[in-house]
Amino acid sequence: MAQFESFIWTIPIILVLESIGSCIACGRAEYRIRNECCPMCSPGNHVHKHCTEFTSTSCVPCVDATFLDEPNGLLKCKVCTNCDPGLGLKVKQSCRPSSDTVCGTLEGFYCLDPTKDGCRAPQRHSSCKPGQYISHTGTRATEK
Repeated sequence: MAQFESFIWTIPIILVLESIGSCIACGRAEYRIRNECCPMCSPGNHVHKHCTEFTSTSCVPCVDATFLDEPNGLLKCKVCTNCDPGLGLKVKQSCRPSSDTVCGTLEGFYCLDPTKDGCRAPQRHSSCKPGQYISHTGTRATEK
């Protein structure tokens, strides 16, 4: 009878260990595809072919106004931001395969929504009406 009891207890343990094995996380520089942990592509590149048990990830550069600024396992690059002059924006730094476009404000505008290096949403400086004067000159970050 003791042999039968130990047999009953080993089945759940084996099932638990097998399910834990399939939940192992990939490393920091890897991404999961199917049951494989594949090496990520470096910034400026995207996945051309996922890794297999026998091959590594195949990566290709971002082209045609696209970018990826972080290590990734993505099949497509992100489209670069357009700095629309009609909205008061200008290109401060052009898009590169490993970094997005950085927009700045055109003359006569200030930034309502700043980013780390640029601006996402500009606003036109207010104008003086007849009989008014500029008490504080506006900057690219503040209204006048």
